[in-house]
Amino acid sequence: MAPNTVETNFTPDPEMVTRENKSQNLPGQEVNYNLYIFQSTLNLLANILIGTVVGISLLFALRNGLPLGATPLHIVLCVIGYQLLMAQSILSLSGSGWSSKMRLVDKRRAHWILQILGSGLALAGSFIKILDKTVHWNTYHGQFALVAMVFTVACLLNGLTSLYAYEWRRIFNGSISKLTHICFGIVAFGAACISLCYGFDKQFFRSWASEDFTNALIAFTGIFGFIILTNPLVTFFKKAATVVKK
Repeated sequence: MAPNTVETNFTPDPEMVTRENKSQNLPGQEVNYNLYIFQSTLNLLANILIGTVVGISLLFALRNGLPLGATPLHIVLCVIGYQLLMAQSILSLSGSGWSSKMRLVDKRRAHWILQILGSGLALAGSFIKILDKTVHWNTYHGQFALVAMVFTVACLLNGLTSLYAYEWRRIFNGSISKLTHICFGIVAFGAACISLCYGFDKQFFRSWASEDFTNALIAFTGIFGFIILTNPLVTFFKKAATVVKK
């Protein structure tokens, strides 16, 4: 052997190498990995349920073909706006979602682009139905839709102060602004999901889709709504605890 040469230990058995690598993993890393897999599975389930609910809603809205009347157009715009785009805007900030490999700045950019598009479509769909009716908000579907609409507007306006929290820190409290933005978004999306459930519960939809399938769609909406709102709720309470401690 040449002088000053260091002999390396070579292990030809791949199983032994694997065992050695596993032994180097810290317990916390294993827990984080298992949590990541669990969250990724939930996000996948949420996306499958979103696709099912949105797809069936669009089939119902388009059942009579084009051109669309006020009610079918209301369904198309609101379901795509709230349950598809707004849901994805929330999931874009998840650490285990489709944007997990993106940089933070790109995650935020995707979030506000999806949020603006989704909110715009949802608000347009809501106003179309408001103009089409003479009596408003006399049902649970309409009342929760009104809550969703009000908090969607508030979330959009508040989102500006959250987006430029650092630049406007002398004018607005950045932590409070982000807290209220999260809170408004949770209420808006939650109310939109509840409103959709009451929309499914209407007799003309149950007659079209059948009782059992309608109940399944209501359950699907509740499940993906809970999955999507879990991360914002955890973030809200963590940030609130930090603000209180300060």
